[in-house]
Amino acid sequence: MRSSELAALAGVTIRTVRHYLQIGLLEEPERSVNGYRDYDVRHLVRLLRIGRLTELGLPLAELPDVLDDPQVTEEVLDELDRQAVAEIERLTSRRAAIARLRRDGAMPDLPPEMADYGQAIKAVAPDTARHEYEQLLLISHLIGENGTAALAGAMAEQALFTPATADLVRRFGELGPDTPWESVERLADDMVTRYLPLLENWPDVEFGADVSSMLAAYGERHLNEQQHRVNRLFVERVMDRLARGNARAHGDHPPEPA
Repeated sequence: MRSSELAALAGVTIRTVRHYLQIGLLEEPERSVNGYRDYDVRHLVRLLRIGRLTELGLPLAELPDVLDDPQVTEEVLDELDRQAVAEIERLTSRRAAIARLRRDGAMPDLPPEMADYGQAIKAVAPDTARHEYEQLLLISHLIGENGTAALAGAMAEQALFTPATADLVRRFGELGPDTPWESVERLADDMVTRYLPLLENWPDVEFGADVSSMLAAYGERHLNEQQHRVNRLFVERVMDRLARGNARAHGDHPPEPA
C-alpha cells in the first residue's frame, strides 16, 4: 500500500509516517516497480503500536526498545504510571488553588497563600487593588514559597485581611495633588496603627536588598507625590515608634517629642 493509504488506516498524517521512517521507528519498505514505497500490514501494526504507546506518554526516543522488548515495556509502564500519579496530584492541587481563588475573590495571578487578601480588597478601586496585587507578586517571588507562607500567616494573625485594611488601600489610592496635608498625615498615622503590630511581630522572613530595590522601583513608576509623602511619613513614624519601644525594653527613657 502507498504511504497515503497507510497513514489513513493508522489515523496519522503522511508527514508522521515519513518522520518515523527518518528516525528509524518504521522499517524502510520495499519499492514497487515504479519506485514508490510499498508498505504492508506489518507497517500498519507498527504504527498502531506506536500510537498507543505515545498516547500513554512514552517519548519517541524510548520507543525502539519498548516495541521489541516486553521486559523493558513493563519497566516503562511502571514509570509512566508513576508520572501519571504525579500529574494527577499536580492537577488536583491546581484545581484546589483555583477553587480557593474563585471563592475568595482573588486575582488568579495572586499567590494562593495571599488569597484572603483578595477578599479584603476586592471592593477597592481596580487600579489601586492591582498595584497591591503586583507588589505582593514581587515580594512573593523574591522571598520564595516558605517566606510567602510565613508572611501570609503573620498577616492573618494580625488581622490584616479585613475591610479596615481595604479602606486604607482605598484612601491611599485616592491621594492626589489636591489632597490636604492633614489627610496625608492622618492616613500615615492610621497606617502606622494598622501595620505596626505586624512589624513588631515580624515573621522569620528576610527582606533583602532585592526586595527593597524592586519595590522602590515599582513605587517610583506608579505612585504620585502625595503617595510618596505618606510612605515617607509612615516609615519615619514606624521607625520612631520601634525605637521608643526598644528603648523602653532596655530601661531607657527617650525624651518625649515637643
